[in-house]
Parts: sequence; C-alpha cells; structure tokens
Amino acid sequence: MSVFRVKSVDEIMAESGEKGHKLSRVLGAFDVTMVGIGAIIGAGIFAMVGEAAVGASSGYPAGPALIISFLLTAVACGFTALCYAELAAMVPISGSAYTYAYATMGELIAWIIGWDLIIEYAIGNVAVAISWSGYFNDLLNSAFGINIPLWLRLDYRTFVQKGFDLATAPHLGSIPLIFNLPAVLIVLALTGLLIVGIKKSTRFNDILVMIKLAVLALFVGVGFYYFKAENWVPFAPGGWKGIQVGAATIFFAYIGFDAVSTVAEETRDPRRDMPIGIIGSLIVCTLIYILVTVALTGMMPFMELKNKIAEPLIAGLDYNHAARWIIVLVSLGSVIAHTAVLLVFQMGQPRIFFSMSRDGLLPQYFARVHEKFKTPHVTTIWTGVFVAVLSALCNIDEMANLCNIGTLFAFVLVCMGVIVLRVKDPDRHRPFRAPGGYATPVLGILFCLFLMHGLDKVTWIRFFAWLAIGLVIYYMYGYKHSRVRTGDLLLRQAGGAK
Repeated sequence: MSVFRVKSVDEIMAESGEKGHKLSRVLGAFDVTMVGIGAIIGAGIFAMVGEAAVGASSGYPAGPALIISFLLTAVACGFTALCYAELAAMVPISGSAYTYAYATMGELIAWIIGWDLIIEYAIGNVAVAISWSGYFNDLLNSAFGINIPLWLRLDYRTFVQKGFDLATAPHLGSIPLIFNLPAVLIVLALTGLLIVGIKKSTRFNDILVMIKLAVLALFVGVGFYYFKAENWVPFAPGGWKGIQVGAATIFFAYIGFDAVSTVAEETRDPRRDMPIGIIGSLIVCTLIYILVTVALTGMMPFMELKNKIAEPLIAGLDYNHAARWIIVLVSLGSVIAHTAVLLVFQMGQPRIFFSMSRDGLLPQYFARVHEKFKTPHVTTIWTGVFVAVLSALCNIDEMANLCNIGTLFAFVLVCMGVIVLRVKDPDRHRPFRAPGGYATPVLGILFCLFLMHGLDKVTWIRFFAWLAIGLVIYYMYGYKHSRVRTGDLLLRQAGGAK
C-alpha cells in the first residue's frame, strides 16, 4: 500500500464515533475562543519580546520596530488561521493538522506532521514551563521576599553557564542535584486537572484568561503614562533584518490559536464555533500585543532590556520605579498567563497522540478514553511525564526556537492541505471557506517560509534530526499497524478467499 494513501473525510468522521474512542461535545464558541486566548498570551509576550527587541542571540535588534514584527507575524498567522478554520469546520476531529494532512496528503505526511506537532505542543510547553518557573520565583521574591534556591529552579547547563558554584548544590555521590522543581510541579498539577475533565479545565482557563487580560491592561496603562517619544529613536536599529529576525523570534508569542482545533471533537457546534474561536482569538491577541509593545518600547530605551531580558515587562516597570504593588500584580499576571498556556498545550498534545493511536500509527493503548471523565487520560499522563522531565533538565532558548520551526512547518502543511482538498474534493460542503480563493493558502505558505528563513542554522539541523527519528519510528511501527493498511490487507485476503 502506498504510504501516501489518504483517509477520506467520511472515514475519519465515522471512526471518531466508535465506542470507547468517543469524546464528549461540551464546549461552545466562548469556550473555544478563550482556549485560543489562553494558549496564545503567555511566555511570548511576557518573555520573548525582550529577546526580539534587543536581538540578544542574533545581533539584529528590532527595537521599537518590533511593532512591525508583530504585524508581520500576525499577517502570516492570519492567512494560516483562515486555513485552519476552513479545515476545522469541515473535519471537526481532535487531531488538528495531523488529521487534515491524513485527509489530503496521505499517511506518511500525516505521520510527519503528527510527529512535528510534538515539537509545537510538548516541546513548546517545556519552554513555557521553564519560563513559568522564573516568573513564579519573581512573584515570590517581589511579594514575600522569598527566593527558591538556584539549584531547584535551573537546569544544570544554565547553572554552569551563568557561573554559579556547583558546590552550593546538594550532591548524590559526585553528581550535583540541579533541576527545575517548580516547572515539574506545575506540569504535573495541570496534568491531573486535565484528566478530570475538559469542561472543568476550560472553566479554569476562562478564569486565568480574564485575570491576565486585566493585568496586561494595567501594564499598558502604566506604560502609556511613562511613554517618551525619544525612546523610539532610532525606531528600527537593526533595519529590515532586525524586523525579520524579530518576527521569527516573537512568532512564539502567536503559537496557540491552532490549539483551538485540537478540541474540535469536544465542541458542540464545531462548524460554527471553530472559525469563531480560531480567528477571534488571533485578532484579540494581536491587538493586545501591539498595545503592550508600544507601551514597553515607549517607557524605556529598548537596549536597557538587556539587563533583564527574560522579564521585559518587569524591567520596564523597574526602570520607571513603578509602585511595588504594580510589579507584584504584573508578576502574578505572568504566572497566570503561563499557567493558561501550559493548560491548553497540555490539553492539545494528548489529543494529537490520541488521534494517531486511533488510526493505528501508535499503539491502541494510547487511544483509551476514561470511562468516567471521557478524557484521553493515558496520553494525558504520558504527555505530562514527558514534559515534566524535560522541563526539569532543559534550556529555554533551545526549546523555544525548536518550537517555532516545528509550528511553522505545521502551518505550511495546513495551508497546502486546503489547496489539495479544494482540488480533490471541491463539492464537499464547507461550513466556513477561507476568503481570497487560492491566494490565502499560498500567501500563508510564503509568509511562514519567510519566518522560517529567519531562524538559525542549528535550529534547522535539530528539526531535521527530529523528523529523521520520527520516520524511523513510523517505518518500524506505524506503517505495519496502520488501520488503513491493515483494513486493505483484510479486504484483499477476503477477496482471495472467495
């Protein structure tokens, strides 16, 4: 059987209703929009904006022109969001881009995109969990004067690179015990919540989103109060290259709107609610990002962010000697924002694994649904353990860049999927159709490739290495156990028996 054999939309929809593999449809348009906002606003705006503004790793600072970087990234994501909305309304299944690829470009491409999505959701969550740990310590310090010991909130490599004394950490024999405990604990706590139920999880997310939007509104108000026009000179210190690199870097801030599509199978009216949730959350977050960036770059010279690049919003408040209670609230808002992102991404990744297992590309063990809670509890637990372990030991910068390239690659394939499905199945009912004909998916592809071009060589090497590992696993297991392939074999055997 060809590895490019597609699974029809009708087959995919039929299999989603099988007993034991069926999820509960309990979410509405407001819920899925809040899921999108919860996933988008997090580590990107609270942490990566400083990196992009000063060009710390690239040498090309975006400066105040980071506003243009955000607009460029929003346009790229906008074309992709329209494509996601078309496919999610037409194929309302939990597999997101993986399922769309299976229906359009075949099993091998579906596997590649499913494997690639691990980079976006699981690896992305590692970066967010590490960032959460840093902001959580800042909150404890600013509110209560408490500092978590460095050996309990850093990975070994960062500990060494920053020149901290290994003798200050406890040892097991000759091995220093250095790991990020807060990151581990928050991941495990949210994993437990997600097992209990999707409705409880989204209600918790709604509360988190409301709080972090209020905190960002407070920061914008304070930033505009301290705004000085001279801080915008020069406006684009790194030129066009700085704007491009800035756009590629802060792309991490936009990752999440596509996570809405992973709960399509748990949405009451996905044909209506999916487009609203995907596009609505992207528009809201873009407006917020622009306001926050205007406030931050106007309240201080952008190069001053170098002194506290991981917490740029706190740096802006400190620079202007803002009241302590404001700094405490913004620190709290960041912790809450990170928590919401962790929750939604931990919600999305298990549902990708769940769909791949239901198709036979992963063991059926992972396709189990909890009898009481109706959640994919097995994949939720394994995802939680995987993310927690990496969060304890890994470095945030490497995780963020790998997440960016993995997500952009997924976006390219989703845009291609819209083109393929329009050609192969033009008469199928599309509850939502991306406007602009073929121009929308084509522009989505071009903009994503443009942003991918701004990423460094090491990230590309790691990305291709990850895909190579995935292909080995596919040919060792997925190809042999695919339900499409085994179904074809049974039909041929039945025909031969006759």
